[in-house]
Amino acid sequence: MNTKMYPLQFEPILKERIWGGEKLKTVLNKPIVSAITGESWELSTVEGDVSVVANGELKGKSLTELIDKSPNDILGKNVYARFGNQFPLLFKYLDAREDLSIQVHPNDKLAKERHNSFGKTEMWYVMQADADARIIVGFKEDSSKEEYLENLNNKTLVSILDDVKAKAGDVFFLETGTVHAIGAGLVVAEIQQTSDITYRLYDFDRKDAQGNTRELHVDLALDAINYNKVDTHKKYETVSNQSNVIVDCPYFTTNIIPLDGKIEGNKNGETFTVYMCIEGAFEIRYENVSYQYKKGDTVLIPAGMRNYVLEGEASILEVYIS
Repeated sequence: MNTKMYPLQFEPILKERIWGGEKLKTVLNKPIVSAITGESWELSTVEGDVSVVANGELKGKSLTELIDKSPNDILGKNVYARFGNQFPLLFKYLDAREDLSIQVHPNDKLAKERHNSFGKTEMWYVMQADADARIIVGFKEDSSKEEYLENLNNKTLVSILDDVKAKAGDVFFLETGTVHAIGAGLVVAEIQQTSDITYRLYDFDRKDAQGNTRELHVDLALDAINYNKVDTHKKYETVSNQSNVIVDCPYFTTNIIPLDGKIEGNKNGETFTVYMCIEGAFEIRYENVSYQYKKGDTVLIPAGMRNYVLEGEASILEVYIS
């Protein structure tokens, strides 16, 4: 590809969900047309849901097409060496008007064996929370397959799960095997491995508009669950105008940048970088061109872009692969 690299934005892929609402429009200014929109997929190469460039010379090109033509320029040398032509992460915003189902994601080994997929390690950054919003993350105490099944069958599963109050700015890191559910009244930014494999354990017996319950995956989940108590709530620093580490795991590194002025982005070509604007507004200046971003925007910095400047007043999630 001889095209000059520049900051890439993509058309949001909007998903209706039984638990979705309208905050992706009212809070994040997404172009939703449904009152039950639960997700905006910002960057995806999941089959059937591949992101398409929304700006500049490459507008209309798919992310997979760009990677196939110029993997080192888009992904970076290290990422390409590790993952080949696969974009290894999936970026979303979620609006939970109602509780999501209680669910779990398999690890890489199980996901590969059963679904020829990555596992699904993920993190949530809470962007907006209603007064009583909470999430479910793991077990209150170390549990067992037997105790779990007994409570699942008795419809008392929630009683043995850890129920945590959530507020804006909270970060939760969920390794594979962690039983979890985003609660009603939350808008979150989600960063995860590229995977759409979810085992649904319990859905509060609710029915859709046609009177149908959603499929559960109780048997598949048994070997995927971590039955031990886990610590998912991440503490982090917020020093202005620098990258503060929130999550650093084998699958991704996520920093938060409280931007009040300007900082330089100097990359080495080893990895792409993604910025998610979680508050305020900022610009990226690159080769004498200014690119503008606001709350709810997501931008991919191809690995082939080296020196640029971020300027504005904003809180930004910065994500890359170490």
